[in-house]
Amino acid sequence: MVERCACCIVGGGPAGMMLGLLLARAGVDVLVIEKHADFLRDFRGDTIHPSTLEVMHELGMLDDFLALPHQEVRELHTQVGDVRVPVADFTHLPTRCKFVAFMPQWDFLDFLAARAARYPPFRLWMRAEVTGLLEKAGRVVGVEVMTPEGPREVRANLVIGADGRHSVVRAKAGLEVLEFGAPMDVLWFRLSRHQDDPVASMGRFGDGRIFVLIDRGAYWQCGYVIAKGTIDPIRRQGIEAFRESIARMASFLRDRVGELRNWADVSLLTVRVDRLARWYRPGLLCIGDAAHAMSPVGGVGINLALQDAVAAANLLAAPLIDGRSRVEDLARVQRRREMPTRVTQWLQVQAQKRVIAPVLAGAAPTRLPLALRLLRRFAILRRIPARLIGIGVRPEHVKAPALRG
Repeated sequence: MVERCACCIVGGGPAGMMLGLLLARAGVDVLVIEKHADFLRDFRGDTIHPSTLEVMHELGMLDDFLALPHQEVRELHTQVGDVRVPVADFTHLPTRCKFVAFMPQWDFLDFLAARAARYPPFRLWMRAEVTGLLEKAGRVVGVEVMTPEGPREVRANLVIGADGRHSVVRAKAGLEVLEFGAPMDVLWFRLSRHQDDPVASMGRFGDGRIFVLIDRGAYWQCGYVIAKGTIDPIRRQGIEAFRESIARMASFLRDRVGELRNWADVSLLTVRVDRLARWYRPGLLCIGDAAHAMSPVGGVGINLALQDAVAAANLLAAPLIDGRSRVEDLARVQRRREMPTRVTQWLQVQAQKRVIAPVLAGAAPTRLPLALRLLRRFAILRRIPARLIGIGVRPEHVKAPALRG
């Protein structure tokens, strides 16, 4: 069975769903393919940045979006030993929303899917897994898909790989990957939250460990940063030792670490930082984590992916409507988004080398690093990391005129 469309987007994550919505809104016949039956998966990127909220405003969706349950964070702090340091102040950003919104990613994706479905050119296949690419004379012309009804072929003028850091599309396309390494992995889990708990912090540093707390209302989303390759020794020590380590990092959680019954309650994120040398081939383009896997440092990966989607829609909608998919247009998307990707990844790698790796190696600073001392003393400096985290290096805007959805 053969399906045809102007654009086939592989992956129903933030980049894929946002691009599908924007292209359908512009009148492009678009099909989004998602391998899971729903969007309900824990410990995915749940940060909605001010730049993304600006895009939602430009689409006329902001009020409805913010009616969904979420938490708003206007300042980020970190804690080194017993010293609490303010790091980023979003209240001075030149955006309509001067905060980062924390929202379960499944709510965000459900919202985008529902809004995209209002446009007749939009289609979404769930429980459909792409297994290969269709090629003709060196050009990608579609994808092979396994669906609950059996194998299908989708023929498209353009295939977009938005299927994450373990992208099938980029692997099948044979695109060259540049690896930059990462010294850590992250163990994610949740613990209940009490009303008298302290406020969240973007990181607690001490005793060779880094611990992240994200306020999700009824519970804490916890990130326990470990040195890369050490998960097996940690598991061998047992869940009791892991609970005790958490309690030492955040003593107020000691009365509830027992909620971690076994290792099944802990999810491992294998951190990688990489980038495609070329994001495209004739008939194919990768965006988001499929083009550039990001470190969790700063929580900016989802923001970068969404900005890729906006830029791709702005640059590709008109050619796709005209029935064209030129390599030059795909190259323009990479040129537009490669600089912010390079800068962001460089900053992440520097933070990994200079801050995270020494802490995980057990190096205990005798005093606060100079950068944190300056942020603690001069409030105006907190606007710099706020800008980098909240807006990014090159924010994208929905191409006018905007149709209200």
